Amino acid sequence: MYGYEFRNSDLTAYIRRVMHRIRLIAALSVLTASFLVLALCAGHPATTAKTEAPQTSGSFPEKARFDLDGYSRYRQQQLALAGAVKAYFEKALASGEIVGAGVSIVQGDSILLSDGYGAKSRKTGDRVDGETLFRLGSLSKGFTGILAAGLVQEGKMSWNDRVVDFLPEFRLGNTANTRQITLAHLLSHTTGAPYHSFTNLIEAGRSLPDIAGHFREVNPVSTPGAVYSYQNAMFALSSEMMLQVTGEPIECLLEERFLKPLGMCSTTMDYTALKQQQNVALPHVRGRGGWRTGKLSDSYFNAIAAGGINASPVDMARWMRFLLGHNPEVMGKQSLEWAFRPVVEIKGRAKYYHRWPGHIASYYGYGWRIHQYAEEKGGNRKTIWHHGGSVNNFRNEIALFPESDLGICVLLNSNSTLAKRVIPELYEIVQSVYKQTPEHLALNSLSGASEAR
Repeated sequence: MYGYEFRNSDLTAYIRRVMHRIRLIAALSVLTASFLVLALCAGHPATTAKTEAPQTSGSFPEKARFDLDGYSRYRQQQLALAGAVKAYFEKALASGEIVGAGVSIVQGDSILLSDGYGAKSRKTGDRVDGETLFRLGSLSKGFTGILAAGLVQEGKMSWNDRVVDFLPEFRLGNTANTRQITLAHLLSHTTGAPYHSFTNLIEAGRSLPDIAGHFREVNPVSTPGAVYSYQNAMFALSSEMMLQVTGEPIECLLEERFLKPLGMCSTTMDYTALKQQQNVALPHVRGRGGWRTGKLSDSYFNAIAAGGINASPVDMARWMRFLLGHNPEVMGKQSLEWAFRPVVEIKGRAKYYHRWPGHIASYYGYGWRIHQYAEEKGGNRKTIWHHGGSVNNFRNEIALFPESDLGICVLLNSNSTLAKRVIPELYEIVQSVYKQTPEHLALNSLSGASEAR
């Protein structure tokens, strides 16, 4: 199984937590001893308290033994999860539902899994692994939303910055309407532009300032902020605003602020770099004879903010761990959560995520969908931060469950319908593994370990 580096880092994180607990116990022991000394010095009889000399034999304290047992259980759960996820994707491969998949699952500050299944190319049969690059498509929007949240928190931008102040050629409707459209509207798909306006110009490779001038050719379908209407071109204009504020293109901002600090070393944002990589998944199209291997295209690299990022399962695991708030040195949790605040409701029941188990309502924040759902048992209302992505016949899903401190990302090199249900199905697998008894886990871990070899 891929990802030995992360199992070691998980152990380090676990031991760090154990040592923290041991230090707390030691501190309490010192405090107790101090009170005893004070009592003796105050003239109280020595028989008023009884203490035992600390163990010096080198044996672990009882708490440490318990936590090492906990780590053993953690490893059993990790192996059981790896086996269950592998079986899930092997079934999808055997049925011809997918060609290849890169999968990441994180919980807390631990990366439980970052692995690959199936083939990068049906033509060559080369296998997907944790370092295989996939085109992310609209999962890129989540990066942009987080970047914007950081710039706003630093005071470099405001959600209420007007687009026309940065792009004078921009027009949508009359002058009064145009002057109402802000950064917040771009990132929440609430500008009032018709659905997918000028996505064709993005795919044709036109520049963003050029595309900005074309919005004068369409009539708005609503006032700014009133209606959710999904966009690519309009969303991507946010990067032009960031460029003027910082003097840096979005690829440099993402690199310096997130990718380098988080160790996302294989993530790329241009076509040339992608083509030069050896470990890259290729897109696939289904034909009469099954899946056919296609070619990487250069579409959306002119609109990185909307769909131009490429990443591996390993890097997406690091990204999710950060989004859950476990890299505060890079960006604080309070700043991160600005991107996940509901701005507009996504009404109706037509979208695939509307049919996920327990679904109550869906919203869009800044580069992220926010779903409210009720748990099957107990009916507790919970949240999912989610986005899907589709570009160049790649199809991807990312979902974070903040109450469970859990993240799941699936990258597919085919436009498979599996993507519509993969998040709730993997979530159920995770839940089932972590509900297993120690006896079941021990059996599963033995079988999982043999498969990993």
